[in-house]
Amino acid sequence: GRRAPRAARAIVDASKTHPDEDRSPTARAPASAPASSASGRTPPSETVRVDFLVIGSGISGLSYALEAARHGTVAIVTKDVAYEGSTHYAQGGISAVIAEDDTVEAHVEDTHVAGDRLCDPAAVETVCREGRAAVQKLVAFGAAFTRDERGELHLAREGGHSEKRIVHADDMTGKEIERALLESARAHENVTFYEFHAARDLVTATTVACDGDGNTILSCDETTRCVGAETTRRADGARLTFLAPCTLLAAGGAGQLFPSTTNPSVSTGDGVAMAVRAGARVANMEFVQFHPTALYTGPGGAKKRAQTENAFLVTEAVRGHGGRLFDAPTGGCRFMERYDDRLELAPRDVVARAIDREIKAALEAGKEAACVWLDVTHLDADDTLRAFPGIAKELRKRGVDMTSQRIPVTPAAHYLCGGVVTDLDGATSVEGLFACGENAYTGVHGANRLASNSLLEACVFANRAVDASKRRLDEFGNALRPTLDAVQLCVERGEAERAAKGRVALVDAIDAEISDGNNPFDANEAWSSAARRETQRVMWRAAGIVRETESLLAAQAELESLLHLCEAEMRARNGGGLRAHETRNLIVCGLCVLRSAAARKESRGLHYVLDFPDRVEAERKPTLVEPYATDVYGRAPAVSLVATVNAGDEAEIRGASAPAR
Repeated sequence: GRRAPRAARAIVDASKTHPDEDRSPTARAPASAPASSASGRTPPSETVRVDFLVIGSGISGLSYALEAARHGTVAIVTKDVAYEGSTHYAQGGISAVIAEDDTVEAHVEDTHVAGDRLCDPAAVETVCREGRAAVQKLVAFGAAFTRDERGELHLAREGGHSEKRIVHADDMTGKEIERALLESARAHENVTFYEFHAARDLVTATTVACDGDGNTILSCDETTRCVGAETTRRADGARLTFLAPCTLLAAGGAGQLFPSTTNPSVSTGDGVAMAVRAGARVANMEFVQFHPTALYTGPGGAKKRAQTENAFLVTEAVRGHGGRLFDAPTGGCRFMERYDDRLELAPRDVVARAIDREIKAALEAGKEAACVWLDVTHLDADDTLRAFPGIAKELRKRGVDMTSQRIPVTPAAHYLCGGVVTDLDGATSVEGLFACGENAYTGVHGANRLASNSLLEACVFANRAVDASKRRLDEFGNALRPTLDAVQLCVERGEAERAAKGRVALVDAIDAEISDGNNPFDANEAWSSAARRETQRVMWRAAGIVRETESLLAAQAELESLLHLCEAEMRARNGGGLRAHETRNLIVCGLCVLRSAAARKESRGLHYVLDFPDRVEAERKPTLVEPYATDVYGRAPAVSLVATVNAGDEAEIRGASAPAR
């Protein structure tokens, strides 16, 4: 039978559906924005109390919010407009065992094969077995998936899958799921959206029990829990602290770590970085998936629509439909037969490495285009256009007719398989903190994600996390209230002290700049832009598709220096703006990737290192980033509380110190 992975090692040390919408944070005030004061000034700080705090508004965050709203109040914090995230851009679909001739066992095996036998068996079994119910729940929320002539869900096949099990909405599945969930969430009276609010850090509280004389009760361990998050309202720089018994991180991935990515600009690793600074365990960060077939827009490729655009994804389903890979725009050789018997339907890591080798060989031979070519011209044109209307339309805008021309493609950073460690209920190692979606490590993806398993995992674990959160609220909600009260007092006292020292932004000056079309918090400071470009350069050179240990270690030193520079610049600017926070988060995530990659002494799945080119059975275990490595990653705001126990064994909780800012 299949063996489970070994015990973990530890590292010691712009929307197409809203084409005319202005997405700037000052274009329209979010519905949740507080009213201005009588003087016309926006309050510089505010505390918001809810039952459930959700950071992120993709499939995992919205699924969790909709179910949690049945049990209490929910705040959804998202740093851009709510639909802007990776879910919106997901093309292929959501995998689930639907067909009568398909089985959960087959889906489980396909997932383990794609994950190079590093997947957690219990997590894989859970997500595959609960997939059908997850899809049915999305349908109930209004997701209109593509149907066949009998009115049944149309099922496609993608690389790595042995059966047709991809539920989709043409080639715009993520957009349809996001639409349905957003409409449902906006209509729910218990859900409040805080769009254009950037989460800066989680807030944790550590409680020490003392007797009536102030002596620590030695028999009582310190209890540290997540109690919410600090955010900044982008429109005016106002600081909002959200406090809740249950906090869900659903902030997406970190594709912006690399110079070429299919991820939107908001994918800056915020969830993972905040969790690391809060002391949560993080695992398998070395496994960064590069999608094999992003549209190539360099010399000899397709037209570029904007200089700063992200890589346009050509979905896996195009190869599942019958697409073939060639080494030339016309003629040439179909090269995948040299790499894998499954040809174009091999898992993504295999196809990406094959394409990488072909591109490097072509460049060494003096060819101009750093790409290969995806061909569907041998297929019926009408069938192709029916299957991929969105891709065909986008390619036409870039001068490519996919029914008569080969598509130039190249790998691009696409998905983070590691993340914040959770159990089967989405709970992290920090009490009160849950994580779902791309910023979580559930164990499902192992060393490489199977196509269309990401939306499935996000949906299944969001539903499970709600159940665990409700149990927490039912069992400890009342008991946690004094803790949250004490934290709120600490936070508000800290903000009052900041105001007294003149450290709160001058609202009049901010308003004047906004009226001139500028937003100070969103300002793209030169040092931050330079640090981000340098981070991307370092990461691509050291942690791209093919790696070397010496480069990984050198890159760690470079990013540690960059992190020190970033934090010094932020301190000098009273905390820094949005881009500074994003850059810091990218550097923290990059360090986790580099340290994890250097620790793995083998090549497995997405991690291919020249020093250790083979699989090693002793290395078949998760790679853990140890919590509380604050000397490397920084520390989240922490509130120290003292619970004084009187003679009647009743505890009074008071704040000893406010969170560091």
